[in-house]
Amino acid sequence: MENHVTATGKKDFWGFPVTHFSYFFTWAIVFGYLTLWLEQEAGFNGIEAGFVFSMMAGVSLIFQPVFGIISDKLLMKKTLVITIAVGMMFVGPYFQWVFHPLLAIGHTTAAFATGIYLSLILNGGVSVIEQYVQRASLTNKFEYGHSRIGGSLAGATASLIGGQLFLWNPNAIFWACSAAATLLTCCLVFSDKIHMENIAAVSGKDTSTRLDWKMISSIFKLRNFWILSLFYIGTSAIYDVFDQQFIIFFKSFFSAADEGTLAYSYMTSSQVALEFVLMIPMPWIINKIGARNGLIAYGTILAIRILGSALVPNLTLIIILRLLAGLEMPLLLISIMKYIAGAFDLRLYATVYALSSNFAKQISVFFCSSMAGTLYDQIGFQQTYLILGIIVAVVTAFCAFTLKKEDPVQAGEVSSSAA
Repeated sequence: MENHVTATGKKDFWGFPVTHFSYFFTWAIVFGYLTLWLEQEAGFNGIEAGFVFSMMAGVSLIFQPVFGIISDKLLMKKTLVITIAVGMMFVGPYFQWVFHPLLAIGHTTAAFATGIYLSLILNGGVSVIEQYVQRASLTNKFEYGHSRIGGSLAGATASLIGGQLFLWNPNAIFWACSAAATLLTCCLVFSDKIHMENIAAVSGKDTSTRLDWKMISSIFKLRNFWILSLFYIGTSAIYDVFDQQFIIFFKSFFSAADEGTLAYSYMTSSQVALEFVLMIPMPWIINKIGARNGLIAYGTILAIRILGSALVPNLTLIIILRLLAGLEMPLLLISIMKYIAGAFDLRLYATVYALSSNFAKQISVFFCSSMAGTLYDQIGFQQTYLILGIIVAVVTAFCAFTLKKEDPVQAGEVSSSAA
C-alpha cells in the first residue's frame, strides 16, 4: 500500500489519532475506575459491580449486530459515529445528577440503567469507532495501527490523571470523559476527511451485489467465523472479566487504600506507555508474522499473565505481569483488524467485526462478569484467576490449529505487486 506523502495526505491522517484518543480516554476511565467508584461512592459489593458490567455486555448483544449492519450500509458516512460521540458527552451529567436518584430507587435499578447507557456508547459503540477508522485507513492509505496509537496515549493519560482526579473528586473522572467526548464530536464533524475516490478499497472488488440480509446471514455458514468468535469468547472476553476488578485485587497488597490507588494509576500509565511505544512497530511486525499468528501470540501471553497473577502473589511480579498487557493490546488490535480484512468479504467487514469480536465477546462477558464477581467474593481473586487462565490457555491452543490463514494482500500485509 502506498502512503500519502503530500501535506494534504498528512493532514488527512492526523485527525484520526485524535479521534482514537478522545474516544478511548472515556473507555479507559470507565473500565479503569468504574468498579472503584461503585464501591466507594455507591456502596456496591463485588456481585453488584459485576452485575453492572453484565448489563453492559448483555445490552450490547442488541447494539452490536445492529450497529455492525448499519455501519456496513453507511460505509463511510458519519451518522452513527457522531451519534455515539454525542451520547458520550453526557457521561459527566449522568453520574453527577442521574445515577444517585436511580440508586435511591434501588441498586438493581441503578445498575440496569447504567449498563444500558454505557453499553450504548462503549460496549456497543467501540466497534463503530474502530471499523470507521480502519476503513478510513484503507481509503486514506495509512496504517490503522498508527492511528490507534492515539488510543494508547489516551489510556496512558487516563491512567496518569485518573487516580489524581478520583482522589480530588470521584465525579471529576466522568466530567473529564464529557470533555473528551466533546473533542471527539468536533473532530468527527470538522476534521476527519475521507478520500472518497478510494471507496473501492472498503467496498470490495465486487460492487455489483448490494448488501442484503441474505449476504449478511451467509456469515453464519462460515466455519472460520465461529472459530474466530470462540477465540474472542475465550481470550478477549476473559481479559475484560479479569480486568474489571483487578484494581481491588491490586489494592489488597497495600495497607492504605489511597496508596494503592496511586500505585495502580502509575502502573497502568507505564503499561499503556509501553503499549504506545509498541504500537509504532507493531503493524510492521504483524505484516511479517501474519495476523493469525499475531492473534495466537496474544492469547498465549494473556494466558501466561492471568495464570501468573494466580500463582505468584508477589507485588513486584504482579506489576511485571500487568506490564505485559502493553504487549498484548498492540498484538490484538492490529492483528484482528488485518485478520478480518484478509479472511472475510470486505463488504461485511463491520458486521463480522461486530459479531465475532464484540457480540460473541459480550455474550461471554455477560455471563462471566456476575459469575466472576461471585467467585471473587467466595473463593478469592487468585483461585478465580487460575480458572480464567486455564480457559484462555485451552481456547488459544484449539484456535492455533483451527483458525484459517488470512489473504495477506487483502489484509494489507503485502502489496499486490509484492505478492
